[in-house]
Amino acid sequence: MIRIVLLMSSLLILLFVPPLAWASQEGAKVVKNWRAMDVCAKKAQEAFPDRTADANAQREAQLKACLANGNYAPRAPQ
Repeated sequence: MIRIVLLMSSLLILLFVPPLAWASQEGAKVVKNWRAMDVCAKKAQEAFPDRTADANAQREAQLKACLANGNYAPRAPQ
């Protein structure tokens, strides 16, 4: 009886550990992408700090270009 319980618990552990490891790797990738997207936004803000309509348009264009170059998801329009 104990052997069966140990075997079943081992099988359950083997079934659930790989998906958990994959999920954490995906989470790490998502966080890395978010950080890179934040760097793009920061660079665009530093390049065009003014709050004029022209600077806003240029900042948005630079942000879109940076996100496209890094193959990141575009931000939603505001």
